[in-house]
Amino acid sequence: MGAILKEGAPPVIVKDATSVRDLALEAARSDASLEQLISARGVEGQVDYDAIVAEKRLLLPLDHAEPSRCTISVTGLTHLGSAESRDAMHAKLAAGDLSDSMRMFKLGLEGGKPNRASIGVQPEWAYKGDGSWAVPPEYPLGLPAWAEDGGDEAEVVGLYVIGDQGEVLRVGFSLGNEYSDHVMEQQNYLYLAHSKLRQCSYGPEVLLGELPRDVVGTVRVLRAGSTIWSNKFISGEDNMSHTIRNLEHHHFKYRGFRRPGDVHVHFFGASVLSFAAGIRPRSGDVFEVESKAFGRPLRNPLIADEKMELLSVKML
Repeated sequence: MGAILKEGAPPVIVKDATSVRDLALEAARSDASLEQLISARGVEGQVDYDAIVAEKRLLLPLDHAEPSRCTISVTGLTHLGSAESRDAMHAKLAAGDLSDSMRMFKLGLEGGKPNRASIGVQPEWAYKGDGSWAVPPEYPLGLPAWAEDGGDEAEVVGLYVIGDQGEVLRVGFSLGNEYSDHVMEQQNYLYLAHSKLRQCSYGPEVLLGELPRDVVGTVRVLRAGSTIWSNKFISGEDNMSHTIRNLEHHHFKYRGFRRPGDVHVHFFGASVLSFAAGIRPRSGDVFEVESKAFGRPLRNPLIADEKMELLSVKML
């Protein structure tokens, strides 16, 4: 397991550490922060970051040895730019009416940032898959043959481990590409749950501590080595209609999401989409998400899966 101790420095190896999850649990049991535990463990040697990236040896920054014990989930309509992107995908209603997306966004604006003693309005939420649905940085995101689309969603991701007594332990934050089927969602909003059941990626680095209030980054779609679309994406509470604390509460309020030892990966919502600009990524394209606050960029190529025949179920 590697750590970057200061900006621009090469990664170093943390002694006797092979799993971020295990290190997080040990930190909680020792009543220490991850930074304190890493400092106590000590480090050795440097890692050739460029070589690891080129050789596709990067791992997901947080996972579970048993993928079924990692829950990946998403929330949306949480950013001040996201409602426009989403609403552009849905049919306009009669004058004076609001779409369901805009109603949900309005709820967040009015009640997503309560005082610290109160619980705010709950956000949109969807299931994304378990740990087997996540691919490491530099690895391909699959485009199913039956999919209508495979589009980028550049987001900040919260990474969590559940402690021995069911306490929620936030490891930190990473860059993420939620990757969804926006054409399918556009056909009918009730297809939203289907549209989210795609692979995703996050990393390559974990930002420890609090999320900066103003996160600015760039998301790109590259084709044959050239950028065909790029845009600035924003995150952090200054650019959101919900607090991180409120989003965390409404995910972890479910007791089943507080099973000791489990890992949770929670996407906090996108502010821009290439889909809204008319871009239709195709096999061979590369998604790139970067923000100075998170170190190296997250990159994943898009690769079409083989055609799937009609699935048959065996009767017992």
